[in-house]
Amino acid sequence: MLGILVLMLAAFSSGALNAVAGGGAFITFPALLFAGVPPVAANASSTVALFPGQAASSWAYRREIAAGGQVNVPVFAALSLVGGLAGALLLLLTPNAVFARFVPWLLLFATSVFAVGAYAPGIVSRLRLGGRSVLVVQFLISIYGGYFGGGIGFLMLAALTLFGLRDIHAMNGLRLLLAMLMNAAAVGTFIVAGAVSWPETAAMAVAAIAGGYAGAMGAKRVDPKLLKTLVVIIGTVLTLYFFAKGA
Repeated sequence: MLGILVLMLAAFSSGALNAVAGGGAFITFPALLFAGVPPVAANASSTVALFPGQAASSWAYRREIAAGGQVNVPVFAALSLVGGLAGALLLLLTPNAVFARFVPWLLLFATSVFAVGAYAPGIVSRLRLGGRSVLVVQFLISIYGGYFGGGIGFLMLAALTLFGLRDIHAMNGLRLLLAMLMNAAAVGTFIVAGAVSWPETAAMAVAAIAGGYAGAMGAKRVDPKLLKTLVVIIGTVLTLYFFAKGA
């Protein structure tokens, strides 16, 4: 019982983090690993558990999403669904032992990308993406999102920034919507394949909904820099832990 409560707390925190700054997978995925769930099932279960929270956050941002007129939302949505499906299938084809060796490297990549976006935005501000280029980038992000997903929030924000969007609330709403869609494809794939550990996932999903909605509603009141710093710290600690564990 205590283990489930800890997982629910992790899911609530992840749902709130995803809504405000991104990086929720840094909490739920390791929490499931610590609870004894195998790596591939832990990744699949984390994705399924966080999906309802992303849906709640997207609903809370529905007005901001509608204001992002520069983006062709249906095209981005279709790419996110197809890319998320491709990434999920790729995960299911990866044996547990192989994926376990990937974990620290995936965490390192996601943490590094997130940190660059949080503390050195000038690095990406010199670049520019055209209409076709941003679609290619979004498709690749979607594949990564379906496969692992850590850091996709910043990756999408960076792509939207390079595309020319400046309204942070519209960008955040689009980020949440597209992440939800790519995970929708992954969620369906993981459920059909029987890759989800349901006792943990069901309880976490309820907590993620509460965290996702609360995080979205409070996003304008919380300093995002503080939360981004927390995400980077968590990612760094977990990366070091899993590298040491695999050594």
